[in-house]
Amino acid sequence: MSTSRRDFLATSAAAVAAAALPTDAQASRLEGAPALIGLGESGLRARPCVVASANGLRGVEVAYNQISAGADTLDAIIAGVNIQELDPEDTSVGLGGLPNRDGVVQLDASCMHGPTKRAGAVGCLEDIATPSLVAKAVMDYTDHVMLVGQDARRFAIEMGFQTQNLLTEKTRQEWLRWRARLNPNDSFLDYDGNVDIKFTTGTINMNAVNAAGDLSSVTTTSGMAWKVPGRLGDSPIVGAGQYCDNTVGAAGSTGRGEANIKTCASYQIVEFMRGGLAPRDAALRTLERVVAMTERRLLDDRGRPKFDLQFYVVHKDGRYAGASLYEGAGFAVCDERGPRVEHCAFLYRRTERPR
Repeated sequence: MSTSRRDFLATSAAAVAAAALPTDAQASRLEGAPALIGLGESGLRARPCVVASANGLRGVEVAYNQISAGADTLDAIIAGVNIQELDPEDTSVGLGGLPNRDGVVQLDASCMHGPTKRAGAVGCLEDIATPSLVAKAVMDYTDHVMLVGQDARRFAIEMGFQTQNLLTEKTRQEWLRWRARLNPNDSFLDYDGNVDIKFTTGTINMNAVNAAGDLSSVTTTSGMAWKVPGRLGDSPIVGAGQYCDNTVGAAGSTGRGEANIKTCASYQIVEFMRGGLAPRDAALRTLERVVAMTERRLLDDRGRPKFDLQFYVVHKDGRYAGASLYEGAGFAVCDERGPRVEHCAFLYRRTERPR
């Protein structure tokens, strides 16, 4: 993984260009097959697989194709998430992400590389559209794991990343609508009549395993819409927003980051798999821990969380799963059968009492 700064920037630019190629969604299926194929250098038979949040449908195909061509798993999945980071229509990630309370877009990301046991992260990064690549640069070129705020921005510029205004006209208008409705007695007029205000907690997480059983994970986000400036969710926190152990598997999340942080959920999923649970069961068991650790103010009158949280999991042998607190969520996966969206397992139906 050791590369020169020049090679890093050249490789990053090529990965972003390749990741920008779109693809059509394909049919979904309910369960991931446990079959093992391929023979890695270690002698482990593993089925190459990439899983992600549902907004990563284009990205999982890009990442899978790169892995199949021999690319490193982390390079491949970062190329996959770059698609969303550079897509202004995805208002929860990168360029065009919904801003904080002050109208400033602040981005977070973290990554882990299973074979080298290394990790990198950035928090509250401004003016750089691809925080996943900056997180990887922290991993590759420093003795640290996380850089934050203006110093993360300065590091990125020193590494050759270009700055740009991440607030698009679309997201600026959304921020103006939100601000106008904060207080009916303030000096701002109502904006555009009856318009729904977005309160996103969206993110993109992506995890992969290759035929040798080598794993990587990455999570990137613009965080909670209208957040208090300086807020960090789970995405840049290793063990929460994502976690990878090359001897076991990888996991990551989207949804309410504060709930995820308190349970170190991605780490917990991997540890449950280390203890023998399948990816689906490990994710559901961890969601139960999330509910147990939820403050009363965030539970409804039936004891169910008022928020949602999703996990995306891949085992070292190629088994995978997605899981959510509530039914209806999907996740993206790509393996030898191509890219598709599958249904997440879940704890609660929308209309039933918790079990």
